[in-house]
Amino acid sequence: MKARAHVFISGRVQGIFFRSETEYEANRYGVTGWVRNLRDGRVEAVFEGEKEKVDKLIQFCHTGPPGAIVTKVEVLWEDYAGEFKDFRVKYF
Repeated sequence: MKARAHVFISGRVQGIFFRSETEYEANRYGVTGWVRNLRDGRVEAVFEGEKEKVDKLIQFCHTGPPGAIVTKVEVLWEDYAGEFKDFRVKYF
């Protein structure tokens, strides 16, 4: 089953390669979408793909790369749209 998750990650998640590691994990799992830093210090991402693989990527977000201190992961489930061809890091 295909799924789409809009995810907000809080904590020490900027300046420690969170976006690039999320991109790596998304490509590893075959998940499409994007990830970006927010001005308030959080990281925001949209994941689309097979539900089990989206779930694995969300699990990664709970710990992040070495140096991350994740305090909260908010997941908003949305209708699958199939709008992405790949996974990218977005910038402001």
